[in-house]
Amino acid sequence: MAPYKNLFKLLLPVLAICSAPKAYSQTDTLKLSFKDSEKLFLQNNLTLLAQKYNVDASKALIKQAGLWDNPVLSTDQNITDNSGKFFNHGKNTGQVFVALSQVFTTAGKRGKQVQVAKDDASIQQAAFDDLLRNLRYNLLLDFAQTSNLIEQAKVYQTEIASAQNLVNAIQKSYEAGNNSLKDVVRLKALLFSLQNDLVENNRQLSQLQSELKTLLGIAPDKVIAPQINFHTTDAPLNAAELAEKAKTMRGDYLASQYTLQQNNDNVALQKALAQPDVTLGVAYDQNSNYAPHYVGLQISVPLPLFNRNQGNIKAAKLSAQGQEFIVQNNALQLQNDVYSAVNQYRLSNQLLGQSETDFYDRYDQLYTSMLKSFKQRQISLPEFVDFFDSYKDTKLKILQQQYNLNKAIADLNFAVGTTVVDPL
Repeated sequence: MAPYKNLFKLLLPVLAICSAPKAYSQTDTLKLSFKDSEKLFLQNNLTLLAQKYNVDASKALIKQAGLWDNPVLSTDQNITDNSGKFFNHGKNTGQVFVALSQVFTTAGKRGKQVQVAKDDASIQQAAFDDLLRNLRYNLLLDFAQTSNLIEQAKVYQTEIASAQNLVNAIQKSYEAGNNSLKDVVRLKALLFSLQNDLVENNRQLSQLQSELKTLLGIAPDKVIAPQINFHTTDAPLNAAELAEKAKTMRGDYLASQYTLQQNNDNVALQKALAQPDVTLGVAYDQNSNYAPHYVGLQISVPLPLFNRNQGNIKAAKLSAQGQEFIVQNNALQLQNDVYSAVNQYRLSNQLLGQSETDFYDRYDQLYTSMLKSFKQRQISLPEFVDFFDSYKDTKLKILQQQYNLNKAIADLNFAVGTTVVDPL
C-alpha cells in the first residue's frame, strides 16, 4: 500500500493543473480580438496598400484617355542661299515654310476610350476588393488556428505534467517491486508521444505567428494571443438571398462582369477606330509657292481601302463572347460556394449546441471521478491510462470543433463577400 500512497501524493497536483491550466502569456504578448486585428490589418498590410496604388493609377488613366491629341508644328527653312549666307531669310532671298495641324477624332473615339479606361478602373477596384476579401479570410483562419494551437498546447502541457508525475511514481513503485516494467515502459512511451505532439504543435504555431505578424504589420519580436469567445449562433440564413447578395459584393465576380463590359465597350471602340480621323491645319510659305507669303488650308484624311481594323474588331468580339461564358461559370461557382458555406456553417453550429457544450463542461469533472476511483483501487492502472489518453483526444476534438465553427464562419463570409456572421 505504501508505494500507492506515494503515487497518490505525486498525483495530487495533476487535478489542479487540469482544472486550471496556466494562461498563455509572455512579456511581449499582444492580446487581440479579431476586431482589433482587423483594424491593424487595414492600417498596416503592405500588400493591400500596394494594390490601392494600382486602383489610383487606373483612375489616372481615365483622364489620360480623354485628353486631346497635341497640335503639330512643323517648319522648313533654307540653311544657305545663293550668296552662301546661312539662314538668310530676307524678303526676296530666303525661304520659310511653317505649318500647324491638329487631329480631330471621329465616331466618338475619345469618349469610347474614356469608357474603356473607366471599365479598367472598375476592374482594378474589384480586384482590390477581392484581394481584401482573400486577405481578410486568411487573417480570420490564421487568427482562429493560432488560438486553437495555443489551447492545444495547454492540453499537451497539462497532459505532459500529469504523465511525468505518473512516470515518476510508477518508476519508484517499480523499483520497490510493486509494478511491472511493462507499466513503466507504457507510461514513458505515452510521455514521449505527448512531448512529440507538443513540439509539432509549437512548430505549426510558430509558422502561423509569422503569417499573422506579416498580415498585421507587427514586429517579429511580438507574440500574438488571439482572444476568442466561442459560442453558438443562431443567425437565420437564406442561401438563395445570400447568393444574390454575393453577386453585388464579391470582387472576383464583379471583376468578371466589368471585364465583360470592357470587352463590349472595346468592340465599339475598335469599330470607331475603323473610321478615319481628320487632320486640319494651316500653312505659311514665304517664297516657294506661286505667290510670295502664301497662306493655305491643309486637310488630310486616310483612305480606308486596305486596313479597316477588321482583325481587331473580330478579336474584340470573340473576347466578349468568351467572357460571357466566364461570367456564367463564375455565377454558378458563386452560388455553389454560398450554398456549401451555409450548409457547413449549420453543421458546425449544430455540433456546438447547448447539450454538447454541457457535456464538454462536465468532462473535466469526470477526470476527478476517475482519479478518485483509481485512488480507491476501483480501476486498474491500464484503465486509468486509457482514460488519460482518451481525455486528451476528447479535449483536442472539442478544440477542433470550435475551430471548425470559426472556419465555417470565415467560409460563409468569404463566399458572400461580406460579413454575414460576426467572427467569434
